[in-house]
Amino acid sequence: MTTYSYIAHALATGDGRNGHVRSGDGLVDLDLGIPADLGGAGGDVSNPEQLFAAGYSACFLSALTSVARLQRVKLNGAHVEARVTIAGGAAGFDLSVELVVTAPGVSTEDGEKLLEAAHQKCPYSKAVTGNIPVKLTLAAQA
Repeated sequence: MTTYSYIAHALATGDGRNGHVRSGDGLVDLDLGIPADLGGAGGDVSNPEQLFAAGYSACFLSALTSVARLQRVKLNGAHVEARVTIAGGAAGFDLSVELVVTAPGVSTEDGEKLLEAAHQKCPYSKAVTGNIPVKLTLAAQA
């Protein structure tokens, strides 16, 4: 059995959420800022939650595509929206995620099975299980 390994490198500088991130290869090179909804200045900057949402949605779509292929379900035009919420309270800040999957032409029954199987396979899902709540939602099919 072949094993694979990849290490992503990123460096954060400045003042954390009001700083800068850059990946080792320079493809990600972004200023960060606290969103206005959290009391920050907002503006034309990203934030860690956006970056997490982008990574999780892409990873989950890959897992979904993989399990669909194994289950012989055709996915045409499927997409995943990750909604990452950060909320503060007396105990500090916590994250939660909702993954909204649109899978045109897939029945609700097949779609629900695919979501659960993808959630078991996705490395991001595995990483957050037991740590943050994740809600899986199959979007209504038109």
